[in-house]
Amino acid sequence: MVNDILKPDKREIFFLSSISAFVASLCCFAPLILFLLGLSTASFASSLADVFYGQYKWFFRFAGIFFLLVAFIFYLRKKGICTLDQAKKQRNKIINLFLILVITAMILYVIWLYVIIEYIGVISGLWKGYF
Repeated sequence: MVNDILKPDKREIFFLSSISAFVASLCCFAPLILFLLGLSTASFASSLADVFYGQYKWFFRFAGIFFLLVAFIFYLRKKGICTLDQAKKQRNKIINLFLILVITAMILYVIWLYVIIEYIGVISGLWKGYF
């Protein structure tokens, strides 16, 4: 029973990673949503995206890392690892699961921000892209 505590579920890993990737990419997604909902002009959304991505992108990335850590702690608690002794016994599995979460979150961040959001931003006319 102890060995199967941290048997990773692919859907849960994808969900936890996608939350952090979404939060980290809000620097460009929020102005795009404001424009697509008609709440801002294209020039305001474009300048807001420039400010968010230019000056505050690391705040958004750190927020994504923070959400990943918090989600990982809640995931461990849900799986029954609540004490340091339990964590020490499952140390290798916890490290491996955390590395999988981080790698998945980075891949989703790159896909979400630099492929999907950039493509939608170029199509909608918010910013010039490489397409």
